[in-house]
Amino acid sequence: MPEATFHFPADFRWGTATAAHQVEGNNTNNDWWVWEQEEGRIKEGHRSGRACNWWENAEADFDRAAELGQNAHRLSVEWSRIEPREGYFDDAALDRYRAMLRALRERGIEPMVTLHHFTNPLWLAEMGGWENPRAVFFFERYVARVVEALGEFCDLWCTVNEPNVYVYMGYLAGVFPPGKQDFGAGMRAGRHLMRAHAAAYRRIHALQPHARVGFAHNLRLFDPANPRSLLDRWVAGLQDRGYNEAFLAAPTRGRWLFPLGFGFAWRLRGTLDWIGLNYYTRDLVAFDRHRPQSLFGRNFHAPDAELLDGGYGEFYPDGMERSLKRLSYLGLPIYVTENGIPDADDDQRPRYLILHLHRLWRVLQGCVPIMGYYHWTLVDNFEWAEGWTLRFGLIELDPETGRRTYRPSAYLYRDICRANAITPEIIDGYAPELRLVLLP
Repeated sequence: MPEATFHFPADFRWGTATAAHQVEGNNTNNDWWVWEQEEGRIKEGHRSGRACNWWENAEADFDRAAELGQNAHRLSVEWSRIEPREGYFDDAALDRYRAMLRALRERGIEPMVTLHHFTNPLWLAEMGGWENPRAVFFFERYVARVVEALGEFCDLWCTVNEPNVYVYMGYLAGVFPPGKQDFGAGMRAGRHLMRAHAAAYRRIHALQPHARVGFAHNLRLFDPANPRSLLDRWVAGLQDRGYNEAFLAAPTRGRWLFPLGFGFAWRLRGTLDWIGLNYYTRDLVAFDRHRPQSLFGRNFHAPDAELLDGGYGEFYPDGMERSLKRLSYLGLPIYVTENGIPDADDDQRPRYLILHLHRLWRVLQGCVPIMGYYHWTLVDNFEWAEGWTLRFGLIELDPETGRRTYRPSAYLYRDICRANAITPEIIDGYAPELRLVLLP
């Protein structure tokens, strides 16, 4: 009997994803740079520094992406470079981004441009950041300038990356700027982010009618620790509603849901041409009346779970299938805008990649319009509050010297991209232990 080959659509996009502050280096004019200088903010006192040096030479890594068979790349532009002072736009910075996008196109790589990926210009932070309702106007103005300058090379736009993560980490957990633990401030910031998305959506389409506009949503699964416990089911549902559903309801249904608010949000309705899925892991949730800050839930991993480096999460590929099926009910094209694993020695990543892509393939068999997959990430980068301690790259980076070394997973992903399929030879070559799982 012939062994199965898992083919992907002929026009499927295979890429990697990055963020400006994590790869460009020396983004000295944003709130994250200032945050890094404060003692105790970043694990082991790390700094982004030169990062991957993309501002000077992104093209060298674009060559590597092309060599590895990729035909797409998701990157962000840094607001604080483009608008270093309120109302002043730096044409030299826009020219550099034009050169980067042109370089991607010349290598046969389609760019997806993210317009906000966690960082804010210092001038906006000093005005109160996203708590300030004027941030919506400022963002729309900045977006218009970017689209006017870069639209020749890009028509696939991601307005905001993970608004739920931004709000949770910056305003509830307090481990991202502005470092608050203020529920009300966080919900104001969340509402303004979603309004900014909608304003940007309309402005982009006014400037570029054929544009495809969406945002990247981090979908984290919250499963009741004891499915037979009414309280565990209740609190898992409450966390899911607050973290996942509330940020989808406004742009799709025109409704504010708790905790973002209550009532109608008609001006936000219909402001997605596609939805991005950032999927990494899941939580088990048990009711705990002593934890109101986490909506009365205690979050943990399954006792028998395989864990990821640095306690990042649980190795749970079924979550990819579950998340894609859940988003499919929105009736929108889907991009997997991030999926990856911190794995410095690359002992888990080959299985992680194959199993998650296989789950994606299974959802495709139901005619769900999944347009592409962007692995996080191409080269090890500065991983926010975790600094350089989590290594997500297909390519290992020495941040001191800039030396790059391909991990085995880089070649695995290359072979999948080139074949546009997961073949028995790929499974045997990189994760033979999966043969009995995927090739019965």
